[in-house]
Parts: sequence; structure tokens; C-alpha cells
Amino acid sequence: MSSSIAERLNAERNRRFVGRTYELELFQRAIASPKLPFHVLHVFGPGGVGKTSLIQQFIRQCEQRKILHYIVEARNIEATQESFIHTLQLIMDLPDTDFPLQLLASRNERTVIFIDTYETIVSLDQWLREEFLPQLSENILIILAGRKPPSSGWRSDAGWQALTHILPLRNLCPQESYAYLTKRNVPTAQHSSILNFTHGHPLALSLVADGFAQGLEIFFQAECAPDVVKTLLERFLQEVPTSAHRMALQACAVIRLTTEALLTQMLVLPDIHDLFEWLRGLSFIESGQLGLFPHDMAREVLIADLRWRNPDFYAELHKRARTYYTTRLGQTQGQEKHRVLFDYIFLHRDNHAIRPRFTWGEHSSLLTDSLRETDKKALLEMVVQHEGEESAKIAAHWFKRQPQNALVFRDSQQQPAGFAIMVELHQAQVEDLNADPGAIASWQYLQTHAPLRLHEGATIFRFWMARDTYQAVSPIQSVIFINFVQYYQKTPNLAYTFLPCAEPDSWAAMFAYADLARLYQADFRVGGRCYGVYGHDWRVVSPVAWQQLLAQREINASVEIPASDQMVEPLLVLSQPEFAEAVHNTLRNFTRPDALYHSPLLRSRLVEEQIVAKKGVSDRIVTLQALVKQAAELLQSSPRDEKLYRTVYRTYLNPAPTQEQAAELLDLPFSTYRRHLKAGITRVTEILWLREIGS
Repeated sequence: MSSSIAERLNAERNRRFVGRTYELELFQRAIASPKLPFHVLHVFGPGGVGKTSLIQQFIRQCEQRKILHYIVEARNIEATQESFIHTLQLIMDLPDTDFPLQLLASRNERTVIFIDTYETIVSLDQWLREEFLPQLSENILIILAGRKPPSSGWRSDAGWQALTHILPLRNLCPQESYAYLTKRNVPTAQHSSILNFTHGHPLALSLVADGFAQGLEIFFQAECAPDVVKTLLERFLQEVPTSAHRMALQACAVIRLTTEALLTQMLVLPDIHDLFEWLRGLSFIESGQLGLFPHDMAREVLIADLRWRNPDFYAELHKRARTYYTTRLGQTQGQEKHRVLFDYIFLHRDNHAIRPRFTWGEHSSLLTDSLRETDKKALLEMVVQHEGEESAKIAAHWFKRQPQNALVFRDSQQQPAGFAIMVELHQAQVEDLNADPGAIASWQYLQTHAPLRLHEGATIFRFWMARDTYQAVSPIQSVIFINFVQYYQKTPNLAYTFLPCAEPDSWAAMFAYADLARLYQADFRVGGRCYGVYGHDWRVVSPVAWQQLLAQREINASVEIPASDQMVEPLLVLSQPEFAEAVHNTLRNFTRPDALYHSPLLRSRLVEEQIVAKKGVSDRIVTLQALVKQAAELLQSSPRDEKLYRTVYRTYLNPAPTQEQAAELLDLPFSTYRRHLKAGITRVTEILWLREIGS
């Protein structure tokens, strides 16, 4: 009977595994003991030290002894109680009606539960320690493997002190390192210098072995490198087989998850199957259900090397990835669309303001849904918990007045795990606004600083929170922000958005990066608590211009965007009468550029969107003149308006010395001429106004 690929993979992993004798014997004694000597084995160590490889050996021991075991890869689940329980339900192959905790509490046979990359769900640590684990059967052993040592709760609790074994993982000893290098067929003559260079770091040793496996000529000096993995990866990059292999590595580092389809788009090559398989075989590239991804440490080095070595190609890879994700967004719906959006935002992770503000794991267990009547009680309880009774009354008011604008984020049990409500200020009645200090503060800000024009709208993202973590960084908060981005993009005639925060200072860096301005005049108080407000004028920087701005910041992510970052010459958002007057003045002075020097239209969206780079005033005047001329020339396409064009042309674009002479050249009575001129100015203004407001 032939072997499966999984069996061959396991056999190869076992063949290459060396050392960890103490750790393996400790685990073997524990699972063989009639009564478990401890119930939690906490394995921890830095990235690349071999935690996952050790877990695989523990799993192998379970399989040899036919001990029931379950494996939870924490990096692929939400850091929520519901997601954790749902994951157990799936890996235990239980129907929806059965609950894992009940079965695990009554389990009579020896069972091991492995939780790898535990640091990614550290927010569940207290719940697991105090609520979930104590309910399990005494026949169950929990293995926690992560980068960080156990939290103080494990060490300070007398009960858990007795039932937990802490196992720090260190580099391999010299004998183990020599054994590994021998198994990987690394020349014996080089062993000593390699060991002096790597100090037995498992990932570093595997990188060295990969280099030799590629047939590279590598020679190590007996010296101590301060960053071994960085040095090895840089050396590895210098010796990859071909430029295509190098580009494949670089592309894999830029994007969150690499598939063959995406790699084809990134490299613009007809057949990348062999390159994909080569990536898959590298020791620092890991495989998940949705694609390949580099070890975190390797990703950082690869990105740093690419940005230093070839910034143009770094920018090009980002562009190709954006193009792929944009296409996919148009082809996907529901949860798949959300996953693609997270992949898209991952392109911004190089910026220190963005990286800590998004969770980059899978979000597949969260469902975005509309508001149901049965949700309201749970949602209002969330508001009471995090903001108090007075805020809950306001939320109830908006649920009643604008229920269609509420989004509910459901967990795996279909229960509300968070929500957001986008209140449309322009659709609200005066009494609605007056019932909410947040809404009225934003509305008054608009009246004073950015009045809405005809057909324009403004929205305040009035409430946004997760059930367990409120507005702190979490999978739900990340999904909320993704939905805000979708709202910007799909809402027609959106002029302004407001985003209130309970802790505004903590979001300053990220919101500055996202071009949201801090609006102190719109701050408000509810229930004795002050909320800070950020905002964006979409007439000043349109959604298209905003995407272009973020794309530029994405590839210049190492440049800090100060919280006070503003345009040197902020755009003007003119009212319709002000705009009409400015157009009329431009026509009157069309042939006198010096008279247009202070035209407010030079700082309008109309002109700004035609400027591809920073331009001086003279360039903007030329652009304004061209736009006005184009608008006038459009009148020629209509028989009814063609006579208006001729009047505007003879009066402003190619003017006669006087209006009387213009009327004579057009063979019109002066009163008719004046009527045509007024109508022509109105039509030119209408055409330009529609461009200004983006219609």
C-alpha cells in the first residue's frame, strides 16, 4: 500500500528532528502515568527555537500510544471564547448540538489538547485559566506553546503552581547541533564554524542546511553575529538559484498569504508551480489552509532587504497585490470578501501606526449581518457595560430611528459579538439630533466649518464596539474598521464622516495615517465621559484620492505620519453660490492669469484632482483655465446650447473689446446677447459644479 503525502511529510520531519531528549522524556512519562503529574505543560521560547517541531514530536508520541489528541493552531482562530469553543467543536467532529466542554469534562480516557502559537490568543489566558480548564476531566493534559512565559496568574495561584509544568525551550546544545547538520548532509569540515556562528539556534541551523541543499558555496567565519537569522537570510538571498526564486521569496514576504494564483499575478510569469513548491519546501516558510507564509522573523528580514535593495520593485509588488485584491473584492461576497479586505490592509502593516491596530489572523468565524429586533437587548447591554445607561438610551434611539444603518457582528453561535451604527446626520430630524450630544456636536461642526451642499450627506459612526473588548484592538474592531472603509467607498454623495472614540489619543497615529483629522470642536460628553472625534471631508480628499494617498503611504510606510499632518494648502469646500461666483470671476478674468492668482477655485477639488504632483500657482491657473474652457466647449454638443457657447466664447474665451462689439459680432440684439450670456455662464457653472461634487 502506498503512503500518503502527510505520512511522508511526518516521516521526513521525524528524520530531521534531533535533540530535546529531556523534553520528550518528560512528555512521555506524563502521558504514560496512571495519574497525570501535571495538567498544563507550558512550552515557551523565542521565534525559531523549535516549539512547533517539538509539538509535532509530542503528537507523534500520542499517535504511537494511540492517545486521543486534538490540535488547536491558535494563529488561525479569533481571540474570543466563542471562536475557541467552536474550533474545538470542529476538530472534535461534534454536531452543533454537542458542546466540547461537556464531553471533555466527562472524558475518562487519556486525552491531550495542543494549543500552538498561544501568544496569539493571550487575551483568553485568564478565561482559560479560571473558567475553561478547571472544568476539564483530570485525564486531560493541556500543552500551551508560545513565545512568552506564563503570565503571573499561573505562577501566583497555588493550585496552578502544583498542576503546571513550565518548560522553557533553548537553543540546541553542540552535540545536538552537530547531529542535525550531519542529518542534513552539511559538510563536516564546516560544522564548527557554523556552530560558532549560529550558537545552535534551530531556525538558523535549518537556514544553513537549506543553503547547502541548494548547492550553494557557503563558508562561515568563526565569529558571533548579533542577528544570526538576519545575517543568514541575507546570505541566503544572495545565493538563491535564480532571480525568479528571489522574486518569489520577496512576493511571499509582502503579502499575508501566498497562493499559486496570487503568486502568478505578483511575478507575471506563465507557470510558477515549481517556484511555489520551492517556497513550500523552505524551512522558514510555513503552510496553512489558505496559503504559504514566512516565519515572522524571516518576513521582517525579507521586507527590510527588499526595501533597501530594490524599493521600486517593492512598490511594484504592492501595486500588483493591490490590483489582485481589488479584482477579488469585486468577485467575492460575505466572509470571503472580508478575508480579501484583510489581505488588502495587510499591505499597510509595515507602518508602525497600522501594525498594532489590526489583528492579522483569520476572521472567518465572524459574520457581518443587519440588525434584528431580537439583537437589541444584547446590544444595549453592551453599551451599558462599556459606556453607561445614558449612552444606551441614545443607542436605543438610533436603533429605532435608523435601524437600517446598524451592522451586527455575530460569533460562531450567531450571537452578537459587536456592532456599529452609522447615523446619517442629513437624514435626521432636529429632535433626533438634539437627543444625542454626539450627533448634534458633529452637525454643528458641519454648519460652522464644512456646510453640506445640495444632495450631499454626512455620517457619524456613532457607536462601534466589541462585546468583550469594547474599542480595544481585536478581531471585531478590525472588522468594524473594514466595514467603515466599505462605507466610504460605496456611499454616493458622501461629504463628511465623523468617528468618535472613547480613547482618542490612542488612535492618533493610525488615524493620521488614514488621513482622519482630529476635530476638537466636535468632541462631546455623555454620562460624564468625554469622547474625542476624528473626521474626514470627502469633498477635499475624495475616496479615489484617498485610496491613492494610502497607496503612497503604504509603500513609504517607514516614514512617520505625524498626528498633526495636514496639507500645507488645505482644499476649500465652497458652497454652491460661492462656487458660482468664483466661476463667473474666472470667466471674467480668463485672459488675465495674474487676476486669477487668488481664485478660490485653485484650491478646489475640481483643480486638485487634475494635479498629479505638487504644482505651483501658475500650474494651477493653467489647469483651471483648461477646465473652464473644456466645460464651455461641451455646450457645442447640444444644438440648444451651441448659441450659448458662441456667446461665452466671444465674451470671455476669445473676447471682443466690449460686450457691445461681441453682440455685433454674433449678430444679436444686445438684450438677447445678455440673456444668452447669462444662460451660458449658468451652464458652464453647472458642468463644473457637477465635477466639483463628484457627480
